[in-house]
Amino acid sequence: MPRRSHFVCLPRRVSVKKAPERQQAGAGGCPRRGGELIDVGTAFAAPRRADTAAWRALSAVLYAGLRFHSSDCMGSGPGYRPRTPREVRIRLANAATGFPVARALACPEPGGVSRPA
Repeated sequence: MPRRSHFVCLPRRVSVKKAPERQQAGAGGCPRRGGELIDVGTAFAAPRRADTAAWRALSAVLYAGLRFHSSDCMGSGPGYRPRTPREVRIRLANAATGFPVARALACPEPGGVSRPA
């Protein structure tokens, strides 16, 4: 049975799950404002709505192109993603030195990204 994917509305800080048959375009938008939802994957855990810092960090991760898809059929998760704006800032400093933004954000250790060849 296919897993339901999570969708988020960043302006309203809303997360919803959709069954695979309802994931086609036009199958519904944000339940609070009717806008477009972003598919973030099946291994996503939404922050609390009141945690604005976590939602800011999440928007940086999503705009960099990272998603929360499970890496294998065992459900081990998508890997590291920053959870606070401070973690995002530290990793974006690495990106400013020549690393791809998505790669810098996905690195668990801020200085652990090796120099591109």
